[in-house]
Amino acid sequence: MLGRAQEPAKQDQSKPPGNEQSSSESQDKDNQGQTPDSQGVFVFRKDVDEVMLHATVVDDKQHIITNLDRTAFTVFEDGKPQNIISFHHVDIPVAMGIVIDNSGSMREKRSKVNQAALNLVRSSNPRDEVFIVNFNDEQYLDQDFTHDLLKLKEALEKIDARGGTALYDAVVASADHLKQNARLEKKVIFLVTDGEDNASSETLEQAIKQLQLEGGPSVYAIGILGDEDHPKRAKKALQIIAERTGGIAFFPKTLDEVDSISRTIANDIRNQYAIGYKPLSPKKAGEFRQIRVEAKAKGHSKLVVRTKSGYYAGAEAASSSSK
Repeated sequence: MLGRAQEPAKQDQSKPPGNEQSSSESQDKDNQGQTPDSQGVFVFRKDVDEVMLHATVVDDKQHIITNLDRTAFTVFEDGKPQNIISFHHVDIPVAMGIVIDNSGSMREKRSKVNQAALNLVRSSNPRDEVFIVNFNDEQYLDQDFTHDLLKLKEALEKIDARGGTALYDAVVASADHLKQNARLEKKVIFLVTDGEDNASSETLEQAIKQLQLEGGPSVYAIGILGDEDHPKRAKKALQIIAERTGGIAFFPKTLDEVDSISRTIANDIRNQYAIGYKPLSPKKAGEFRQIRVEAKAKGHSKLVVRTKSGYYAGAEAASSSSK
């Protein structure tokens, strides 16, 4: 559960400026599955049995490929090819949790990290809905969902850098907040830390299980680990969290790289394919389904598809934080 370090931040319901949602010539609005709710926010609609994947495709030079059609993709669940029932490549607004380490070792780093987080939002879809969580040995929701940069800036500046690093607890609580309160189907966590978890009640394995619940978020992580006592262990944990959820983990050599990484992450999120399929075998609650997606196209010798590695069917999985 997310605590609050201030008076509860109300969700910003005002209409965001401009509709900059891009469209594909080959798909109409119905095929995109985007319909506005009563506040003008575009909410992704999908069939209740549909599994939705958000996938980034890169070539052998790590260039993002954005011109593929449905026929280029094959989805495998537990090793068996599935029937793709929906497909589009548009800039879908996301529900995003910005989760920032507020432990003592981050004190001198927060200024540049905060600026990078704001630039991530500036580079993202203007209809994204973003909340801020600062964490040390506890996690605090310092701003609930909003698109207001000033509110986000004020929340990021609530720096009380002290205590330990309960990273897994913060990630699980943020994922749960996304699941319970996000109005948008596509979900992302942007995580920045400079150390190894040393204060969570959750384990790495438990945290990953919560993140891999059906409809869970992709995690993009930045590990500033130069002075960390156990950088290999901390790095491995962030890599596992990111890879299994379809995100990426970055490990900058200097703080000056963090801002450019945040813009790279925004570009990645905005250039993904949304691929929906109905599993050929019925889902059983709590059962893990492994996912692999392949892409092949003329003119590309090797394409790599990055998406989540699997999901736990059904809405719940055991977690000490959700009891």
